[in-house]
Amino acid sequence: MVTLLVGTDRGLFAFDSDEHRRQWRARAPVHRGWQVYSVWPDGRTEPASIWAGLSSAFYGPHLQRSRDGGSSWEPVESPRFPDGSPRRLHQIWSLAAVPGSGGMRAGTSEAALFSSAGGDGWEWNQGLEAHPSRPHWSPGAGGLCLHSIVHDATDPGRIFIGISAVGVLRSDDGGASWALKNAGVTAPVEEEEPKYTEVMCCVHGLVQDPADPSRLYQQNHTGVYRSLDGGERWDRIESGLPSNFGFPILMHPRKPRTLFLAPLAADEDRTFPGGRPGVFRTDDGGDHWVRTAHGLEDPCYSGVLRGAMTADAEDEPGIYFGTTGGDVYASLDEGEQWSRLPGRLPRVLSVAALTR
Repeated sequence: MVTLLVGTDRGLFAFDSDEHRRQWRARAPVHRGWQVYSVWPDGRTEPASIWAGLSSAFYGPHLQRSRDGGSSWEPVESPRFPDGSPRRLHQIWSLAAVPGSGGMRAGTSEAALFSSAGGDGWEWNQGLEAHPSRPHWSPGAGGLCLHSIVHDATDPGRIFIGISAVGVLRSDDGGASWALKNAGVTAPVEEEEPKYTEVMCCVHGLVQDPADPSRLYQQNHTGVYRSLDGGERWDRIESGLPSNFGFPILMHPRKPRTLFLAPLAADEDRTFPGGRPGVFRTDDGGDHWVRTAHGLEDPCYSGVLRGAMTADAEDEPGIYFGTTGGDVYASLDEGEQWSRLPGRLPRVLSVAALTR
């Protein structure tokens, strides 16, 4: 059984499946009126804790936790910059477990990385803040946000992060120091501001192949890229895609080299190209892509945002995504057939799956 958690710009929604994931029951929404940029089920606890990063134009960012599968919620201490800092916290974009411990990390806008022993108190990562490129960081259309945190599957000291519109950075010492890893990536402003291209590589999503940690993949503003050497060099992998622009990129949790994308028309449009919705899958690490669309409403002039695609942890994982038009889709066969969950929600910002 799966509980699908869907963060929108008007609250958090949840859908509970039957044991076959064929029927879904919608719960009443919680955190109504809040933007839910991140939702993260922490499977290290029993029952799993669910964390939600909320934001409001009136109240600012806010972190909430549920210890009972989302039935009730409690406010917990949120990441924050110290008094007197010129930095301002706008959203909590990403939450991730620190492998081998009960710790967690949070990525935020304005771009920063925070760590916590378990959600009780947060430490601002000064190695990232002190990076020599920091004065030249500039926001993308969605702000200057640290949206991707990837802990290396085999090296506990290695961490990758993705910042829009800065690029990929890697730490090999647990976050004490960082190095830019953007070689081969085209910057959107390469012609206008060539001196800043090293730090204006607008990564939209970043994943690692856990079966081969040297393999990384990113959906970028300027293309889809693969690295075979831990981020030292990036190459384009766009054969068969209708557009190289998009936001989410999802690694199959069980199959190495199988990934999913939702290409969109760039730049101002940001909807499915030509109104033809589709999730594109590769089974060979990006050498070839195929469109999966059976069951998707067509035409559709919505998009899919960076946090709005996920997989569950079943033996045969389900793939899920939500759209800016409020539709939520599920596939139990790697995209060959899609079905829409009941109801139409507000604009979907984030999707996560809790397997029970």
